[in-house]
Amino acid sequence: MAASSARDRLTVIRRHLTPHPRDSDLQGHGGQAEGAAGGGGGVQNKGIQWQTASVTTPPPHPHTTIPRKRQDLLKWNGWGYQDSKFLVHKEKDKDYYVSFTGSRYKIGNLVLPHFASWVKETLGVKFDDCTPPKPPPQPQDYPATIINQEFLDEMKSLGIEMSIEGEDRLFRAHGHTLAEVFVLREGMFPRIPDVVVWPGNHSEVVKVVAVAGKHNVALIPFGGGTSVSGALLCPEEESRPIVSLDTSQMCRILWVDEKNLTARIEAGIIGQDLEKQLQARGYTAGHEPDSYEFSSLGGWVATRASGMKKNVYGNIEDLVVQVRAVTPRGTIDRYTAGPRLSAGPDTQNFIMGSEGTMGVVTEVTLKVRPVPSVRRYGSVVFPDFSSGLACMRQVAFHRCQPASIRLMDNQQFKFGHALKPPTGLMGLLSDGIKKIYLTRIRGFDLNTMCVATLLFEGSEQDVAQQERRINTLALEVGGIPAGEANGERGYMLTFVIAYIRDLGFDYGIVAESFETSVPWDRVATLCHNVKHRVHSQCQERGIKHRFVTCRVTQTYDAGACVYFYFAFNYRGLSDPVHVYEEIESNARNEILGCGGSISHHHGVGKVRRQWMSQTISETSLGALRAVKQYFDPDNIFACGNLI
Repeated sequence: MAASSARDRLTVIRRHLTPHPRDSDLQGHGGQAEGAAGGGGGVQNKGIQWQTASVTTPPPHPHTTIPRKRQDLLKWNGWGYQDSKFLVHKEKDKDYYVSFTGSRYKIGNLVLPHFASWVKETLGVKFDDCTPPKPPPQPQDYPATIINQEFLDEMKSLGIEMSIEGEDRLFRAHGHTLAEVFVLREGMFPRIPDVVVWPGNHSEVVKVVAVAGKHNVALIPFGGGTSVSGALLCPEEESRPIVSLDTSQMCRILWVDEKNLTARIEAGIIGQDLEKQLQARGYTAGHEPDSYEFSSLGGWVATRASGMKKNVYGNIEDLVVQVRAVTPRGTIDRYTAGPRLSAGPDTQNFIMGSEGTMGVVTEVTLKVRPVPSVRRYGSVVFPDFSSGLACMRQVAFHRCQPASIRLMDNQQFKFGHALKPPTGLMGLLSDGIKKIYLTRIRGFDLNTMCVATLLFEGSEQDVAQQERRINTLALEVGGIPAGEANGERGYMLTFVIAYIRDLGFDYGIVAESFETSVPWDRVATLCHNVKHRVHSQCQERGIKHRFVTCRVTQTYDAGACVYFYFAFNYRGLSDPVHVYEEIESNARNEILGCGGSISHHHGVGKVRRQWMSQTISETSLGALRAVKQYFDPDNIFACGNLI
């Protein structure tokens, strides 16, 4: 009788654990489960589908900040919003000055009285020598489409939105490397996607991938389009039709679990929409990369992204609980919502950092936190970069990092000062007093001093304690607290720096950024050597006017992220993009020689693919190729990134 009761209990338990398949789980290929996509998987065990009382029903058509016709709001040949840009002006009988248009950013509709003179002095710009970009392409300017009519017919029969219009195709043919934006301004890509498709949910992605495999069509996933690694460029040698799989219409928060502090979110949502929707519910993901206005959740996962507030919330791999992705072999999923799993190697890592080579991310379960009650900025001025770096190391050692702490070198300190708006009489007096105090009383040299910007988030008690600890550590190495306003300006300028490059192109300046992670004992050497290498390379090529600067943006127990900006005046050079790429390649070799990585958060794409063999062993590369071969034997996801 006892055994029978035990069996009965097991039967009841099994019945409770048996999932009830959702309709979306069985859609796709003639009623088969999605594991059959590509013919390799058969019906998959769906596992437990977690539902909670706090699940909220998503709207059927969620509002998105970025429209499906991205060209209606964003620049087609540069960064960001059409109504936001730096402009050069000249008043009669006066010198040139620069302003920033629009009201989306705090420097919008303001004159920047110092910036024009800084640009002239540092980069040798002549504002009467302007080279505007070419006008938008005409219909005949776009590369001809390669059409697979059977694919198009089947997409139409499935009701999946698509376009073969030139504007839609071009907008998804590139990211935002210097070379890509230069091509947009001066010419045309030899190959762009032939079709753009907009699936609306996971099930529709399953269908798109299956139909692409059926008709031998290449797919390149597209999220926010902010890649700076060449990841979105169409391989020129690809003879098949190329379809851009745009995830932007998959932008809903499917549910928020208030007990477990997790949220299930569609991968096409962009950062600013994710935060708006979460904060309306009282929560935040806290992931805030420089591109968060335009980059997507799926893109963060696919590139192993990092945000400015990682000290509190973590990098993307720390935030992710579950990833759902579609490959030609079937769907990658994990059937437990537990905080940690010891069940062999984590197959989610096949997708995290895969950069569109294995499949496309469709849904992500993220950790969320209540919106902090206090958000406060700060800053610290140091006599020199080495003092600031010593403070950063101590902050990391004592694990007392605020949400964000970033150390800028002297060149970047001056650059930030040049972007200050005009100040009134009290502001001028205050600035003058600060300058006198720093230079005459404290003995700081304006040509060596640097600044760290701070952002604190948490309770009032926690923030106050963090401020005291940071200021104490700064004072021990000669630093001086410099106020909240400088910290807020420095943090917010992060979002407008990318707009400066578009202005630079007009006046013969090319500019780009690159980053690395490096152990603590090599940070100072790497910063010095890379800047020295870039200056030497410029001298060899006769480049007189250049700007090379760095900042330490993220700190860890074992090292830090270092972020470089590099710009030069290319007047007189016939191929400035090639010159830039040569110099950056040499800088990258210097980074590797100093013990740095090929990337901290930008990813590999095509730009840094050549250094993969110096990053991981041949056995490791072989494993990546084997995983690619299993998931995608016909190379449907043919972006050519990573390997």
